[in-house]
Amino acid sequence: MQTSFTWVGGRPSVDFTATLGKRQQAPFERIPEPADLGRWFQEAGLAQVAPQVSRAVRGLAVELREALYRLFSGTALPADVGVVNRWSSRRLPGPRLTAERSLEGTSPTATDLLGVLARDGIDLLTGPLGGRIRTCAADDCSLLFVDASRAGRRRWCSMNTCGARAKMATYRSAD
Repeated sequence: MQTSFTWVGGRPSVDFTATLGKRQQAPFERIPEPADLGRWFQEAGLAQVAPQVSRAVRGLAVELREALYRLFSGTALPADVGVVNRWSSRRLPGPRLTAERSLEGTSPTATDLLGVLARDGIDLLTGPLGGRIRTCAADDCSLLFVDASRAGRRRWCSMNTCGARAKMATYRSAD
């Protein structure tokens, strides 16, 4: 059965941390197989076609995901900065211009895309929204999201799911 992915983080690097679901309750892996990671890259809009992913690269991706999660959630280990920096310092392939002035593209590899995620994480952590990375306030959710609201008081990963459930529970308890 193919796992569906969650897209509530507001940034690709934050959405990537959601590939491990229910972290604080009953963790489950949304990218158990290398092909699932390739599909995640495609569904995230980082690749037009799902790149091939080896088991070794999938393992490295999980290491990067966990380092990003700890950095975003304020629970970083000393090695986490090094993991992210190793990925962010990789050279990324870019589009090329041909002599006929047309675009010659190269399909990014899975390792290229992990570098993109690391760079996005660094950009987020060092940018104006770095202090607005939140964990959903729902008891049964541990997803991270970027609070880009004007007031900076967003509590839920999504008002359509966790926020609606919380409001409904408050409404029912008032009866």
